[in-house]
Amino acid sequence: MPTIRPRRSVLYMPGSNARALEKAREIAADALILDLEDAVAPEAKAAARDQVCAAVKAGGYGRRELVIRTNGVDTPWFGDDLAAAVAADPDAILIPKVSTAETLQQIEATLDGLKAQPGLRVWAMIETPLAILQAETIARAARDPGSRLACFVLGTNDLAKETRARFVPGRAPMLPWLTSAILAARAHGLDILDGVYNDLKNEDGFRGECEQGRDLGFDGKTLIHPAQVGTANAVFAPDEAELAQAKAIIAAFALPENQGKGAIQLGGRMVELLHAEMAKRVVALAEAIGD
Repeated sequence: MPTIRPRRSVLYMPGSNARALEKAREIAADALILDLEDAVAPEAKAAARDQVCAAVKAGGYGRRELVIRTNGVDTPWFGDDLAAAVAADPDAILIPKVSTAETLQQIEATLDGLKAQPGLRVWAMIETPLAILQAETIARAARDPGSRLACFVLGTNDLAKETRARFVPGRAPMLPWLTSAILAARAHGLDILDGVYNDLKNEDGFRGECEQGRDLGFDGKTLIHPAQVGTANAVFAPDEAELAQAKAIIAAFALPENQGKGAIQLGGRMVELLHAEMAKRVVALAEAIGD
């Protein structure tokens, strides 16, 4: 099984806020997106870029995955953002508004030209109607030799803006888009993160949306405030009952009398080998979270 990196909670941090970048070293998020795009005013872009890259180079973020979000490819800041991010060497670079596979191919060629480290990954924001329509083609780019694409990030605010869909409890207008992106990501071995929840005062609503995202198949949720981290971490982690059940399934298939069987009975339920594979991932995720 491939190595699992928990991405339950992925917190956006404004690149122009030095205090926030410092505070992020103590926040229990699995990953941090150090943002040069939406959270930064045009006049502060260059200073934010310098500040974010200096913070990444300085380190001190522990096991947290560090991701730099550049400005869009069609903006005057993108070239400098990409070059500076490569020099800082984060875990990944998040590219806004990836709507075609060709955009990814151009970015990866540029990264190769900049002599980016082999381990540098690319994350793609899926946040336009065209990106949803092209999700499978974009995800398929991960199959290309040398591809750096590792993760989709849903930009639900931008999708709402572009489609004029309303934010309603249960997200019924968005469900076809979310599931289409999830299917595309899974078809080509990518992780995928749910979009942000905007109402910071509605804790029940946030938990409910995390649970919905988990049940749909997302690996975690992007967040806009540190107060959301604990809930996301709890919801997107296996609970005690799920972990116990997973271990029981693995143990049952390991018994000598069950060797070679494709299905067995466990606790009155029919359990197949595919359930054992699912159980192994649950245990691996729990171990990765606990390490």
